Amino acid sequence: MNQSFFIGAVGAHQQMKNLNVQGNNIANVNTYGFKAERGRFASLMHADIRAIGDRQLPVGTGAAMWTTDTDFASGATAQTGRVQDYAISGEGFFALADLKTGEISLTRNGAFQVSELQRPTEKVDENGQPIMETVMYLSDGQGRFVLSTTGGMIEVTDRNVQQPVGVFDHISYNGMEHVEGTRFLAVEKNGDLRLGTGTAMSGMLEMSNVDLAEEMTKVIESQRAYGMALKMVQTSDEIETTINNLRG
Repeated sequence: MNQSFFIGAVGAHQQMKNLNVQGNNIANVNTYGFKAERGRFASLMHADIRAIGDRQLPVGTGAAMWTTDTDFASGATAQTGRVQDYAISGEGFFALADLKTGEISLTRNGAFQVSELQRPTEKVDENGQPIMETVMYLSDGQGRFVLSTTGGMIEVTDRNVQQPVGVFDHISYNGMEHVEGTRFLAVEKNGDLRLGTGTAMSGMLEMSNVDLAEEMTKVIESQRAYGMALKMVQTSDEIETTINNLRG
């Protein structure tokens, strides 16, 4: 009976985690550049039994959400009319550089803006300190700067002109780390960062690739699976109670 309790309890808990993934997808259905995630389940094994011919057969004790995969399929594009909005036609990502940490993250969300940055000049003041100047760069508005086709930061001299935004890519997307929002970090098995084959288009943004109808269907499936798991726990409890009463 302990095994049935365990299977039911684990099943209910894991379906709650799956509902969290689906809920996050639904919440970001209107987030530019968002990529939907899918929960992947795997069987839990804890022991083997000896079968005919001394074959070892695994005994399952339920299933758990092993990992979440990201669907990197492109979403539809929407015209915005803003010059500093960009969408990618084809594969690839925009690259964002964090000057404080040196981190390079990737995104399909091209809702960029022009930000100010202070940098030293060759001139110095009376105290021998470099005189600072204000320079305009293209950024994501959260302290990270967009990289150009040459891999450098994009200096903006005219806000109303399209910028040379770079499109970058990796050999494989498998295992990319979803850090927050619409940003991703590459891992070792993704290979080196390289120029992508996609093209940056100004004045438009990529919509989320979340299919709301599909997500609602999966929510219903997870809710029913959650209910069945709780029913298993309830039934096991009733059987255990009956057995204990018979013993008494």
